Amino acid sequence: MEHRKSYVLVALFAFLLLTDIVIAASDGGKGNGNNGQGGQVDKGNGGYDGKGKGNGNGNGNGNGPKDKEKKDKDKKDKERKEKEKKDKEEKAKKDKERKEKEKKEKERKEKEKRDKEQSEAAARYRMLPPYPTGQEQAMCQGRGACYYKTLVCPGECPKRKPTKNRNTKGCFIDCTSKCEATCKWRKTNCNGYGSLCYDPRFVGGDGRMFYFHGSKGGNFAIVSDNNLHINAHFIGTRPVGRTRDFTWVQALNVMFESHKLVITANKVTQWDENTDAFTIRYNDQLITLPEDEQSEWRANSGQREIVIERTDERNSVRVLVSGLVQMDIKVRPIGKEEDRVHNYQLPQDDAFAHLETQFKFLDLSELVEGVLGKTYRPDYVSTAKTGVPMPVMGGEDKYQTPSLFSPTCRLCRFKPQEQPLSADI
Repeated sequence: MEHRKSYVLVALFAFLLLTDIVIAASDGGKGNGNNGQGGQVDKGNGGYDGKGKGNGNGNGNGNGPKDKEKKDKDKKDKERKEKEKKDKEEKAKKDKERKEKEKKEKERKEKEKRDKEQSEAAARYRMLPPYPTGQEQAMCQGRGACYYKTLVCPGECPKRKPTKNRNTKGCFIDCTSKCEATCKWRKTNCNGYGSLCYDPRFVGGDGRMFYFHGSKGGNFAIVSDNNLHINAHFIGTRPVGRTRDFTWVQALNVMFESHKLVITANKVTQWDENTDAFTIRYNDQLITLPEDEQSEWRANSGQREIVIERTDERNSVRVLVSGLVQMDIKVRPIGKEEDRVHNYQLPQDDAFAHLETQFKFLDLSELVEGVLGKTYRPDYVSTAKTGVPMPVMGGEDKYQTPSLFSPTCRLCRFKPQEQPLSADI
């Protein structure tokens, strides 16, 4: 019996000893990630004597908590540097845009100032008898660098209003700081700033071209500002199968103070170059320009001078409302070839006479509105799609007015002055 107990004790002791050996071998193979040396002794071979290579959880790569923290720190540093770089680039971009905007605004104000001075130059000189060569001359009377100086028209354009405007430039006497007499065309430039031509194609104050279709029979605010409002009336046609109208500007109404100046292209069945096809009314008064290329009409509103003059034998005029706007206007039809090329499919009994106009604005505010007017704002960014043959500008709902004579629209700014009531004494 005692022998059996001894055998049991020996077996139990052997089992415990074997268990210790297995545990020791297991601890030696796991390693602790200390520089890749897993095990209980220096070499960590994974055996009982701890000489394993440490290919357990440590993998010999040193990926312990400290290394994870270092990686996280490096990642955050990289992200921070990338963000700083991006912020720096964004700031540089905004600074560039701001400088370009400031430059553009400065140029706009200088141009407006220059245009205003030039428009008022006509009132700053007195005509003198012409030279024997026919060259006109004038004495400047406005205070400034050109005060009391005499300017003589160049030989290439001896007259301010040449008898053949279509082929000859006119003399422009400039009594501003420029103090010079130069030759200039007196007609609409459909590719110049502020132009409105064709199936309405605009060139804005930013120099970019865009189309505004409007609608047949519609009226739209072209410009609406504190002291000036210009409406346009559209005519048009819609051939079978088209989703929109072909449109042209048939009339303009220039509103300022309590006054209205309306220029209309007449409806004509057949175009005749020898006949005027326009009508001009000032406060409902019909304006008649004599059939003389040098004829002009003048009026005074009390605050401003209104000047209308022919710039060609027929169907071409220049309109000036001093201090506000100058317009070169031409009336023209849609020709048969133009109709064929664009497939307008116009009726035979209508030449679709319309206006081609170039505006020169002289005193717009920074909050000016209108299809064309808003392009003169210093913060204006075009919404018309670029890189396409016909960049189209929307806004019909914002600038449509109830009639040609109404200054009311969603974004219109102009408020006409009330005429003073007269009382019988």
